[in-house]
Amino acid sequence: MLFSKLPQTEISIFTLMTDLANSYNAINLAQGFPGFDCYPYLQDLVTEYMQKGFNQYAPSHGVGLLRQRIEEKSRLLYGVQFDVDTEITVTSGATEALYVAITSVVKVDDEVIILEPAYDCYVPAIQLNGGLPVFVQLDSENFSVPWEKVKDAFSEKTKAIIINNPHNPGGYVWKKSDFETLSQLTGDREIYIISDEVYDHILFDERKHLSPCMVDSLKSKTFVCGSLGKTFHVTGWKIGYCLAPVKLTKEFRKIHQYVTFSTATPFQFALADFMIDPTRYFHLGEFYESKRNLFLNGLKETLFEFTPTEGSFFQTVSYKHLSKEADYELAKKMTVRARVAAIPISYFYHDKKDEKVLRFCFAKEDDVLEEAIYRLIEFCKELH
Repeated sequence: MLFSKLPQTEISIFTLMTDLANSYNAINLAQGFPGFDCYPYLQDLVTEYMQKGFNQYAPSHGVGLLRQRIEEKSRLLYGVQFDVDTEITVTSGATEALYVAITSVVKVDDEVIILEPAYDCYVPAIQLNGGLPVFVQLDSENFSVPWEKVKDAFSEKTKAIIINNPHNPGGYVWKKSDFETLSQLTGDREIYIISDEVYDHILFDERKHLSPCMVDSLKSKTFVCGSLGKTFHVTGWKIGYCLAPVKLTKEFRKIHQYVTFSTATPFQFALADFMIDPTRYFHLGEFYESKRNLFLNGLKETLFEFTPTEGSFFQTVSYKHLSKEADYELAKKMTVRARVAAIPISYFYHDKKDEKVLRFCFAKEDDVLEEAIYRLIEFCKELH
């Protein structure tokens, strides 16, 4: 009999809801991918590099010019310098970066703190390495960090904490005080920070992105995992990266070379050329803020309750005042009847905790969002 290393793992909720949306020709606001294409010029660059013959293996740690562009971006964003040759690694998506970072530091019986609701790739990576996830629930109203509960979760076996900023699904953006408290809690202990920052340029209402790499006491033990796919609307290209000090990068690269070895060559060169102009990523927040505001203005006409998201391209809504139905069942009903798909938040909790909350992705064309709102208004009337 085959022994399963992930016996509790099921088909991803993102796959389930996308399949359901496709079956009913629904507007898919469930899975987190942009509903529009990237700049045509970026596509042209890929074609150009393919035609020039840049189609063989790239260096395992990434094309040098792309690592240089990532360093420039990081320096502009964080005010922190990473060495192009020894501290930056290009990966096949942020998911690979997260997996390799976890694998680099977690061994059997090590504990890793997970702040829930959490993205679904964290826990399996911990378990595959023999680690033990320790769960702390974020504030149910605004998804901020309950630091007293985090403090209680630390033990002698704690090896790492995974943070996600801006947060998916809740949209919370970490504050300076959050990093100060994290620094105090970890102190001089060998506790690593694995920082999922794939929405680092998607913040709203003049908020600024902060990272543990900006804190002297945390930088030496932090892996920053990012996504160029999310930033440039090319999630299907699976181009991510990891920023980490030399000592951590050395271990990271040992594992990375046996996971994917290298990432698609023409995509790397195209992105390196495209990123020469920083305005192509530093105005991303403004672009998505207009979409968020359009979606929020529409949500006000529904009966859902919500707090405006601070970052990411997700908005959560509560329906607990409208129905006692389980979130998965209501999400299915909404997909079938209203033909709008969303993600039930219970699937972001290890115990499927049901807070009667749904997550919508508003990274779509404006007319799609407007049509989705119209359908949601009618659906809420049915619930009410």
